[in-house]
Amino acid sequence: MKFFVDQLVLGLTNGAIYALIALGYTLVYGIIELINFAHGDVFTVGGIIGLTLIGIFRLEHLSPALLVPAVILLFAATMTITGFLGVAIERLAYRPLRNAPRLAPLITAVGVSFVLEGILFMVKGANQISYPNLLPSGKIGGGAFEIGITNLIIIIIALVLMVGLHQFIQRTRIGRAMRATAQDRDAARLMGIDINRTIAITFFIGSALAAAGGIIFGFYYQSIVFDQGFEAGLFAFTAAVFGGIGNVIGASLGGFVIGLILTFVAGYWSGGLQWASVVVFSILILTLVFRPTGLLGMRVAER
Repeated sequence: MKFFVDQLVLGLTNGAIYALIALGYTLVYGIIELINFAHGDVFTVGGIIGLTLIGIFRLEHLSPALLVPAVILLFAATMTITGFLGVAIERLAYRPLRNAPRLAPLITAVGVSFVLEGILFMVKGANQISYPNLLPSGKIGGGAFEIGITNLIIIIIALVLMVGLHQFIQRTRIGRAMRATAQDRDAARLMGIDINRTIAITFFIGSALAAAGGIIFGFYYQSIVFDQGFEAGLFAFTAAVFGGIGNVIGASLGGFVIGLILTFVAGYWSGGLQWASVVVFSILILTLVFRPTGLLGMRVAER
C-alpha cells in the first residue's frame, strides 16, 4: 500500500507539471489552430530563467521568513519574462505566417524549438545543472499514507494556476475576447476585438504557465538540462490531445492522467521506464484514431 501511495503522489506531481505545459498547447491551438512544438523548450527556458534569478538574488540563502515572499516573486518575475519570450516568438515567427498554409507555421514551430535548444546548449552546456529546492521538505500523514510537503505544494500551485486560468478566461474581458477569437476570428475582428493583441496575450499566458512548470520541475527533481523540454513537451502534447486540445479543463485533466500512467507503468512493470513512453504514445495514437476531439473536446463543423 505504501508503494502504491508513493506512486500515486509521484504521478500527481508529474501530472501537475505536464498539465501546466499542456495548457499552453491547448490555448494556442484553440486560438490559431497551431501546434506550437517550441512550447516544451519554452518550459525549459522558464526553468533556466528561474535558476538564474535564484543565483543572482541568492535566494537559497534567505531566512525561512523571507523565503515565501521571495519564491512568490521568483514565480512572478520568471513567468513575466518567459511570457514576453512567448510574445516575441509569436510576433517574429508565427504572425508573418498566419495566413500561410498550415504546414508552414508547423515547420516554423519545429525550427523555433531547435533554435531555443541550441541557444540553451551554447549557454548552459549538455550536462545536467543542479537546481536548489526552495520548497519545504518533510512529510505529513503517517504509515502508508504519507505525502511529501513538496509534492503537496506543487500540486496546490498547479491547481491554483489552472483554476485561475479558467476563471480568467470565463470572467474577464480579455478572456471573452480569447473565446470569441477562438470561435470565429473574422467575426471577432468585426466586433472590434484586436486579434493581434488577443493572440499575443494568449502566447504570454501559455508561456508563463510553462515557466511555472519549469520552476516546479527544477525544485522537485533538483536538476535541469537543456533538452529537458523535448520529452516533457511530447508528454504534455499527448495530455492536451487526450484531454481535448483547445479545452482548458481537458488539458488539465489529461496532464494528471498522463502523469499517473507514466508513473504507474514505470513503477510496476519490469523495464517500465522504457515501456512508459510506449504506453503514452500508444494512447496518443489511439486517441487521434478513435476520438480525435479527446475526452472533453467538442466536434466542430468545418467552415
